[in-house]
Amino acid sequence: MVKITDVARHAGVSPSTVSYALSGKRPISEETRLRVEASIRELGYRPHAGARALASSRSNVLALVIPLRTGIHVPVVMQFAVSVVTTARRHDHDVLLLTQEEGEEGLRRVADTALVDAMIVMDVQLDDPRLPLLRSLDRPSVMIGFPAEADGLTCIDLDFKAAGELCVERLAGLGHRVVALVGSPPEVYVRGTAFAQRVVQGFTAAADRNRLASSVHPCEAAPAAAAAVAEQLLCEQPALTGVVVHNEPLLEPLIDAFEQLGLRVPGDLSITAICPDELAESVRIPVTSVALPTAELGSGAVELLMKKLDGKTVPDATLLSPRLTERASTAPRNAP
Repeated sequence: MVKITDVARHAGVSPSTVSYALSGKRPISEETRLRVEASIRELGYRPHAGARALASSRSNVLALVIPLRTGIHVPVVMQFAVSVVTTARRHDHDVLLLTQEEGEEGLRRVADTALVDAMIVMDVQLDDPRLPLLRSLDRPSVMIGFPAEADGLTCIDLDFKAAGELCVERLAGLGHRVVALVGSPPEVYVRGTAFAQRVVQGFTAAADRNRLASSVHPCEAAPAAAAAVAEQLLCEQPALTGVVVHNEPLLEPLIDAFEQLGLRVPGDLSITAICPDELAESVRIPVTSVALPTAELGSGAVELLMKKLDGKTVPDATLLSPRLTERASTAPRNAP
């Protein structure tokens, strides 16, 4: 294992000079700093985490707060986590993953220790009870999601309202006049989860603007629930020809359910979705979709945190514009 004394010998300086170059506690010449950094790279030196934290008052650890509540689609959540971890490592930071539903207590427990330098908070609710604490903490935070009142917070997310609108606009452009949203599980709406509520807002606004008949149906993420909601939709809206899906596990089961009820996709029924591209592409009938940019959001949250930790100014709100990709699940409406 390479030690700080090995770096000092290689660079032709004292061990204390190497320590100052790492911590920034005392000024050293630019020439010396560059020589020390070159030796660190060449020898593959890794500072001891505890010593580094003592030297810099930083742990080089970020907390990623993802309460694994019911109704959450874990595979998509893990895409966010992978992006956060990968980007954090590029900045020489590790990630502490907090999955328990501890609310304010969990945040305070981590913030009151030297475990982490900053926090990324997910599964944001419109009226999130964690907001007062996040505003009062002396540690930087970034939310992946937008509460109803975001003043004093740094937030990044897909513009889910615009995403819901974009799906409806595409169906309206294809001539569809009766549409439905098959949404997230009911408990997601009961909690007031921000992204799910905003999809409903966008879906409803675009349907009203285009004078479409529309309805919203929360749905459990299970094949039996997909079959039941498909039957309910056709019973309540016999003229239905367009569906927006915001519930990743239901894409394939819904297509199967509608086909078993006698509707061909896209011949009789066009389907759009809000989901990761790789999921939309993997379905038996590839689905026209608005991409869920998990990698961009995860990396963007880390980059914002790094700037905040360095004392730089960052925007309060970062909204990513939705991008719709046309695939085989949509077609012009067959007018009677």
